[in-house]
Amino acid sequence: MLKEELESVFKELSVNIIEDTRITVTAKKGQVLAVLRFLKDKGFEHLALISCVDWIEENEFELVYILAPYMQSNEEYTDREKVHLIVKIRIPREKPQFETITNLFQNAEPYEREIHELFGVVFEGHKRLTPLFLDRWKQMPPFRKDFNTREYVKKTFGDKKES
Repeated sequence: MLKEELESVFKELSVNIIEDTRITVTAKKGQVLAVLRFLKDKGFEHLALISCVDWIEENEFELVYILAPYMQSNEEYTDREKVHLIVKIRIPREKPQFETITNLFQNAEPYEREIHELFGVVFEGHKRLTPLFLDRWKQMPPFRKDFNTREYVKKTFGDKKES
């Protein structure tokens, strides 16, 4: 079974089966690339999404990578093809950095750019961490929990009261 195989190959790895179709893998920073490569070699070659969660109370960000296998037939999904692997890693909020995975999954490029822009995570080795949405943005990344939306709106649009 994949859970036992992951736990035997990678020490200090937490694997939880949430449902028959969802498995979460919580890894240490130094092992994520190896875990992602291992899973890709095992047939989970589709990077469906990269997301970021701001755990402000713990002063950490959590990067979340969702992998799935591609369908092998146009007829119907097999049980294996229904499985989604969710790989998680925690990094510090202060000067958040992590290695790019664009060499492993080319489609990681826009996800990493978006996370960089909206949370401030620097993906080392990424060739183009340019803005996707906020061309002239010079402030704190707006998806951080300590971003003050009301202050931003007041500064940008003024203190207007409804009449």
